[in-house]
Amino acid sequence: MLYLASQSPRRRELLVQLGEAPRVLDVDVEERRAAGESPDAYVARVALDKARAGYAMVAGEAGARVIGADTEVVLCDEVFGKPRDAADARAMLGRLSGREHRVVSAVWLIDGKGEQPALSVSIVRFASLDAAQIDDYVASGECFGKAGAYAIQGRAAAFIEHLSGSYSGVMGLPLHETSRLIRSQ
Repeated sequence: MLYLASQSPRRRELLVQLGEAPRVLDVDVEERRAAGESPDAYVARVALDKARAGYAMVAGEAGARVIGADTEVVLCDEVFGKPRDAADARAMLGRLSGREHRVVSAVWLIDGKGEQPALSVSIVRFASLDAAQIDDYVASGECFGKAGAYAIQGRAAAFIEHLSGSYSGVMGLPLHETSRLIRSQ
């Protein structure tokens, strides 16, 4: 049985695209970057913490496999998590406007045989956005609960001038890498 250690409906939908029907586990892990921790190491650690917390819940079940994932937007060396409120969302979008940023998505698969990681890094370039565009987007509510305050699969698709990497990774679960993990078991 495949479990997803995430409440994200997007991650669940993406796994369904792979032909999987994961059971969802509600895990709670601290998502705070340690001093000196690189953005990539931080994202990988949080994904691993989620997978381990999920696996601890089902470890006694024969054949249990748990996927843990984390995705963050990184501008320079700053990790943009989910916006706290509308003002935070506006600030994030304003900083991303007209600039290129990285989206780092880490996935861990844990089962009785061990732990396997995958990392996807995508480069996204935003068009220049004016205040009205940002305000309209924030007012839509789509920005909340999303790393970097945007959903590439939604209205924010209009902001993307260029994407190099994994579209599904920017959504929250890189399908190519995740499929390889699942099939390697």
